[in-house]
Amino acid sequence: MPVKKKVKMSELLDYPHDPDQPIAVFDSGVGGLTVTAALRRLLPTEDIVYLGDTARVPYGIKSPTTITQFACQLAGWLLQYRPKLMVVACNTLSAVAMPQLEAMGLPILGVVEPGARAAAALAAGRTVAVLATEATVNSGAYVRAIHAIDSSVPVVQRSCPLFVPMAEEGRDSSDKIVNAVAYEYLEPIRRLRPGVVVLGCTHYPLFRDAIISAVDGGAVVVDSAEETAWSIQRLLKRDNLLSSRANTGTLRCYATDNPERFMKIGTRFCGEPLEHVELVPLDDIVAMDLQFALP
Repeated sequence: MPVKKKVKMSELLDYPHDPDQPIAVFDSGVGGLTVTAALRRLLPTEDIVYLGDTARVPYGIKSPTTITQFACQLAGWLLQYRPKLMVVACNTLSAVAMPQLEAMGLPILGVVEPGARAAAALAAGRTVAVLATEATVNSGAYVRAIHAIDSSVPVVQRSCPLFVPMAEEGRDSSDKIVNAVAYEYLEPIRRLRPGVVVLGCTHYPLFRDAIISAVDGGAVVVDSAEETAWSIQRLLKRDNLLSSRANTGTLRCYATDNPERFMKIGTRFCGEPLEHVELVPLDDIVAMDLQFALP
């Protein structure tokens, strides 16, 4: 059971890392399961523990202070599994909370940097269009990350808030409403004729075809979920932490509200049946707020 008290940071982080410890993945809801799906395809022998904060979703319209606090709570709860790596599988969390999480010394990776690195490499002087939530756009995280690699790359951003609820309703790129919304959202982007389009929200890959159509199909699409999976593989290989087991790894999912709905919707995002989805009381998450843990 999760620890229901605040403890010293040193007590949480002082554990040895070995190849057969799990990868911990967390998100504001089910969207991060697209990252999990990419991980399962690329690294099928890894054990994964996934936490979705479905009680407090969406994060994309919340303040940076609130988003960072929630991120610290989710990370704190997952430390009970002694993960060899934590993955912030949410662009909003990665864009806003990564500085705080990294400052704590967590073994952690977000989704913004891998997507930005791929976009910069593919730009070749062309405009990069970042499609994301309001919070991610307002943070400017993708612009900073891309310009840290190549300051000459033109970057434009566009928030597409209706994509998230439409994805969770089960709609896809064949849906007339999805295509109409995509066309309206992306009209300013289409006029710029971008060379690269970054799917800067883990829900957006479900609408990949509609997005390509709405920008006239000439752009290269960067999926931050796929790029993150490749980055995880490189990182674990570098640190000799790739799983040594031969059998398929396990996937355990936890949600802070309505695990039944999480299982139904999440199966579509993950691309495989979710057999283990367990409710975690929100009080247990809030109790593990690392912002206030002692050094």
